[in-house]
Amino acid sequence: MRPLVVIGDALLDVDVEGTADRLCPEAPVPVVDVAREWRRPGGAGLAAVLAARTAAQVTLVTALADDAAGASLTRLLSRDVEIARMPLSGATVAKRRVRAGGQSLLRMDSGDGLAAESPLPGPVRDAIRSAGAILVADYGRGVAQHPEVRRLLTTTTAPVVWDPHPRGSSPLPGSRLVTPNVAEARHFAPGHAEPEELAKLLRAEWSADALAVTAGSRGAVFADEAGVSTIPVPRGIRALDTCGAGDRFASAAAAALLDGASTREAVTVAVTAAARFVAAGGAAAVSTCDTREAPVSVDGTAFGLAESVRRDGGRLVATGGCFDLLHPGHLSLLRQARALGDALIVCLNSDESVRGLKGAGRPIVPARDRARMLLELSSVDAVAVFDEPSPVRVLRRLRPDIWVKGGDYAGTHLPERDHVGEVVLVPLVGGYSTTKLINH
Repeated sequence: MRPLVVIGDALLDVDVEGTADRLCPEAPVPVVDVAREWRRPGGAGLAAVLAARTAAQVTLVTALADDAAGASLTRLLSRDVEIARMPLSGATVAKRRVRAGGQSLLRMDSGDGLAAESPLPGPVRDAIRSAGAILVADYGRGVAQHPEVRRLLTTTTAPVVWDPHPRGSSPLPGSRLVTPNVAEARHFAPGHAEPEELAKLLRAEWSADALAVTAGSRGAVFADEAGVSTIPVPRGIRALDTCGAGDRFASAAAAALLDGASTREAVTVAVTAAARFVAAGGAAAVSTCDTREAPVSVDGTAFGLAESVRRDGGRLVATGGCFDLLHPGHLSLLRQARALGDALIVCLNSDESVRGLKGAGRPIVPARDRARMLLELSSVDAVAVFDEPSPVRVLRRLRPDIWVKGGDYAGTHLPERDHVGEVVLVPLVGGYSTTKLINH
């Protein structure tokens, strides 16, 4: 399958968390004792990472600088997506939010970077031309405004989803779907307020095949050649408009179009995906903490997540294994598993369990580090470590809707089958195994 290509401006989001229980002696402002920093890709970078939850192959076309923020952003992105890099004039944009006691105190923005107007590098042109579907996440810093990018977008046969922003440019005519939220739609159509009116008006103004105005708990107001209608949020899911909801909506719609869905079907999928994303914590759930320790105990993480997903009417997915030396086969299985539901829990064999299954020389990597590496993947939401040869006991407590195994288990008896909703076998990437890596 051809890749989903995300085009737009990536930035670095940093949440600084701490406590504030005293005032500064020099001025009546709080002193924040920093406990941890959470980092995540923002802008088109967040859209690309979220797209990787439902698309097997994602390429991000963006502009990055050779500075500390750019290096941090590159590391975060490279875990999930391929990067087709354009040069950036100036410094990488970073947004730092300082929080204490659950309250935001201030935001500090840095970086003035804009996409350079130099000719596109060959890998960028190749990425756009190879796209099976395209998502433009235009945050107004030059990537989507680049003349050659726009020319390539006008000649592509891939469906284009355009997520506009007030600082960006107008979507190119002929986009398959344009996805402003209500506030953005009102910015582009001053004097008009109702989502139904905005959807109809902007679709005509931008000559789009279809337009969806995302409206938080209302779902999306959808306009195409057949008229205007509302696609609601499914019952049982709490949906509020929060950070990253629009990126999740647009990325899910683009992934659905990549899979062959009609535009209306893609918007319906996107409404559900965005609502579940918000219910699961929004963009904060995509963040990486600089100081966190990966838990080996499952009680505080995996079981709580399982209960939360069930409470919100979501689908819980689980898979299991030793994951001793992570390789592309593991990453493919985990990504496919995560795409089947709203959260993925990995049942991880403990060191004792691995030794019992593989022999005295294993594992190569201890359980704490294996869990830490798995938790760094955006496809993994929690890890449950178990000591037994089989994950049956932990599955009795997790009660996942779907248990995922590799296709090599076809035709074999799985004792886990009696403790899960259904078993799904996914295709494997050939040629990879931990044993082969060790013996190589």
